[in-house]
Amino acid sequence: MIHITTIEKENRTSKLISRLLNVWQASVCASHHFLSKADICTLTPQAEESLWQIETLWVVQDDLLPVGFMGIQERKIEMLFLHPDYFHRGLGKELVQRAFHELMVEYVDVNEQNPNAARFYERMGFHIFHRDDTDDQGNPFPILRMKRLPTNTI
Repeated sequence: MIHITTIEKENRTSKLISRLLNVWQASVCASHHFLSKADICTLTPQAEESLWQIETLWVVQDDLLPVGFMGIQERKIEMLFLHPDYFHRGLGKELVQRAFHELMVEYVDVNEQNPNAARFYERMGFHIFHRDDTDDQGNPFPILRMKRLPTNTI
């Protein structure tokens, strides 16, 4: 049975972070085709640090096994990764909608070289408002800065 659990910083364990990093690596290998194995190895410590430090961490579990996660900080989706076996099941949509309703999320950054992610976030109501030639660490991976479009309240 799939469910989503909030994991507070003080309850994050090395075992959990290790499992989430495995999900991250599988997801990145399946979706970030522009990254080399060396790039992924370089990015892994940054991903690990983010998992420890992110303000809000929601973990998608199938029974007790983590199969995905979303990290949110200051109304921005900082990370959303699912194991490839769980792609196209509506879990990403469920996480984003929950982030809208519970945390009033407005922003997300997407690798330009990952057009599937950009299309997903566009379908979720985000639009591109800025493009950077590099990621936040200065790597040559262009970033699309996206903001949620206002919803009709009528």
